[in-house]
Amino acid sequence: MLAGAAVFAAVAAGGAMAEATKPECLAGAKPGGGFDLTCRLAANALLATKQIAEPMAVTYMEGGVGAVAYNHVIGKRASDPNLITAASSGSALLIAQGKFGQYDESAVRWLGALGADYGVIVVAADSPYKTMADLVAAYKEDPASFAIAGGGAIGSQDWMKGSLIAKAAGKEPKEMRYVALEGGGAVLTALEGGHVKIGAGDAAEMGKHHVAGKVRILAVMSADRLPGELAEIPTAKESGFDIEWPVWRGYYVGKDVSDADYDWWVNAFQAMAKTPEFEKERQERGLFEFTMVGKEFDDRVKADVAKFKTLAKEAGL
Repeated sequence: MLAGAAVFAAVAAGGAMAEATKPECLAGAKPGGGFDLTCRLAANALLATKQIAEPMAVTYMEGGVGAVAYNHVIGKRASDPNLITAASSGSALLIAQGKFGQYDESAVRWLGALGADYGVIVVAADSPYKTMADLVAAYKEDPASFAIAGGGAIGSQDWMKGSLIAKAAGKEPKEMRYVALEGGGAVLTALEGGHVKIGAGDAAEMGKHHVAGKVRILAVMSADRLPGELAEIPTAKESGFDIEWPVWRGYYVGKDVSDADYDWWVNAFQAMAKTPEFEKERQERGLFEFTMVGKEFDDRVKADVAKFKTLAKEAGL
């Protein structure tokens, strides 16, 4: 019924469309990572809600944290109506820094986001800093004594989250003591061992350790408080800092995909996102609600790239 409604709405808007006959999602990394999760979310939910009749294939093309896949779609599959490719706010950050090669954010058509995680600032469970304001004030007094750990290199999303703390304290981000580690697990180990004072990460990964009392999340970088077990944690804005960092999970298609085929995907996503089956799939992957489809999402990605370019310039990258 939902699939029929989606097709009817799209036809009424003008232009006949056909369902993707060989739906495929391209993950720009090895199996098991964030891009794989993003592809599996779409593949499972589209089939469960009968937006597609055939199972969606998930294929992998690692390299450059999505850069190789981005260039492949642009160069080889720009008009393929069956293909969607996983992306994230990290993709927008890399594009802003020129790490996807010669192509910018206008080289593909941004389709939609179906969920998000949010940045968090964490400290050890026994840290003397109880609030974001406490931490920023202490950092301002002696930034050299505050090592900030993140699960990514300089210029990554976690580095950017740390840079926002430095900026909030009126300090130069490029002068902060940043420790690049391999993922959130290593950040937790460094915090618990007292090797660093601040950790930058994501709510879904750090939340369960906060609940278990292993670390303390001082603030979530979301517009509103998060639901569930993290509901008592204030947002950075509540703490007096204009900081947001949603880590959206989304998709794009090739630049030359027709309007009719693009609209088919838009309508399929919109219909799917309203179902309990989709909500179950999203929650099972530790993602929070963040549905943005079509032009609204295309505008959002381009605005994010512009914002990230400014942040990168301010940070001296």
